[in-house]
Amino acid sequence: MCTQCGNPSVNHAPAWSRRHFLKLAGGMAAGLAFSSRALLAAGETPKPENVISPDEAFERLKTGNRRYVESAMKRHDFLAERKALIGGQNPFAGVLSCADSRVGPEYVFDTGLGDLFVVRVAGNFADEDAVASFEYAVQFLGTPLLVVLGHEKCGAVDAAIKTVKDGAELPGHLPQLVEHIRPAVEAALPEPGSLLDNAIRENVLLTVKNLKTATPVISQYVAQNKIRIIGGIYKLSDGHVEWVI
Repeated sequence: MCTQCGNPSVNHAPAWSRRHFLKLAGGMAAGLAFSSRALLAAGETPKPENVISPDEAFERLKTGNRRYVESAMKRHDFLAERKALIGGQNPFAGVLSCADSRVGPEYVFDTGLGDLFVVRVAGNFADEDAVASFEYAVQFLGTPLLVVLGHEKCGAVDAAIKTVKDGAELPGHLPQLVEHIRPAVEAALPEPGSLLDNAIRENVLLTVKNLKTATPVISQYVAQNKIRIIGGIYKLSDGHVEWVI
């Protein structure tokens, strides 16, 4: 039976009143506005000292790394920083780091909460998720500098070498991981010296290149000189970062 006309043989579709339509449209608009506000809120500037140029951000990282090497790190007021960052974040640098437990970007560069936007994966390569994360950082958080941070004696790169050169078979999902590093190993094969050291360096350089050309967001910011992308290799022996630009 139709609930509108009472005819037992008819079943009219419910009519959309102007009020219902406006209510639905208003709800959709509110949802979109909320999403935009949430993204913009994430890009607020609770740390004004982080609103700097790409070159200034690079100098700040180098200075922080020197303090770390010399074991003269600053005292950080995490209580005050936690309160300041409740409403948003504006990190001055993004770091793509290996997941290796011996390499902690916040320590390596002697930074506080809200200073670094860190993406970590074994082998520090830029897959789609890493690219998307940095797109968010540069577009919505105003991050002016991206760093690809490799390190000495990287186990992920070594595993890729054993796969490419020796035909080693790895368990689980490890083959998928090392496939991202394969191009760096192949580029390093003809180079003189340590294959592992050369592959680590090539992996950093190729990842920097991949990030610089990542369309549509990051490549546009690079072309407009709004951001800078550089590479570095962390030395396990003394904590020094060797920059490869």
